[in-house]
Amino acid sequence: METRRLGRSDLRVTPLAFGGNVFGWTADQATSFRLLDRCVDAGVSLIDTADVYSAWAPGHAGGESESVIGAWLKARGPSARAKVLIATKVGMWGNRQGLKKANILGACDDSLRRLGVDAIDLYQSHRDDAETSVEETMEAFALLVKAGKVRALGASNFAPDRLRESLAFSAKNGLPRYETLQPLYNLYDRAGFEGPLQELCAQEGVSLIPYYGLAAGFLTGKYRVAADLKQSVRGSRIEASYLNARGLKILAAMDQVAAASGATLAQISLAWLMTRKTIAAPIASATSLVQFEELLGALTLSLTPAHLAALDAASAP
Repeated sequence: METRRLGRSDLRVTPLAFGGNVFGWTADQATSFRLLDRCVDAGVSLIDTADVYSAWAPGHAGGESESVIGAWLKARGPSARAKVLIATKVGMWGNRQGLKKANILGACDDSLRRLGVDAIDLYQSHRDDAETSVEETMEAFALLVKAGKVRALGASNFAPDRLRESLAFSAKNGLPRYETLQPLYNLYDRAGFEGPLQELCAQEGVSLIPYYGLAAGFLTGKYRVAADLKQSVRGSRIEASYLNARGLKILAAMDQVAAASGATLAQISLAWLMTRKTIAAPIASATSLVQFEELLGALTLSLTPAHLAALDAASAP
């Protein structure tokens, strides 16, 4: 299976990442184990999580997703660990807010303990922290890399200026740099990434691991009228952000591609992302094996130039 390099690091991934936000939340532990087993069987190597997952859920405190992954790794043993790359994040959880040195170092130890691993493959700033200098943040991450607790670094939800500043500081001081960026990016949400941020990533060789590749499920096509929103806990977000004239125009173009290719809309959404410049692996979640099997179809879907042109035109920002 094709693999893509994460920035300039020695890490390579299949061009689809599994979003672990569902583990211990909308997917219980048994279901999560089955999904992780299928990831390994299918060759999907990058598992993305964060310390904050799923603090938003009633009765949850945060750390649930990492704990489920850790329990799975313990149950499956070293052979499973060798087949996956674990990516997690720091800086957004209420208990571990921001990117100051002490917080990063402490949060990393907490994540390592929950995951039950010696090293985090990709450790990411979950969002920028304007109150903390780039110098303090990058020097803290460098300590983790030097200690062998982290293999590579990534950023998420960064604006072009702060990402550029971070990359420049690392280069100037010979420190580990951000090799990946995790922004909101999909067929609907294009404007926030395309332009200066995309150009910076391409220029600096920073690989993209976009989240919300299916736009919270809207790009699967199952939300087309207001009544459909009752199907999901994300219904209010979908209504506010996607269920509008532009969203329906995008779905109509996707319907045409689906009719011509035999692919599902979810597969088309992810396959389109896989063709974009600087993309390493879009993130997508599933709460059942049936859903995940559908997502896997994106790995073998080849969209024609005509299909891509139609999708680009319908979704133009």
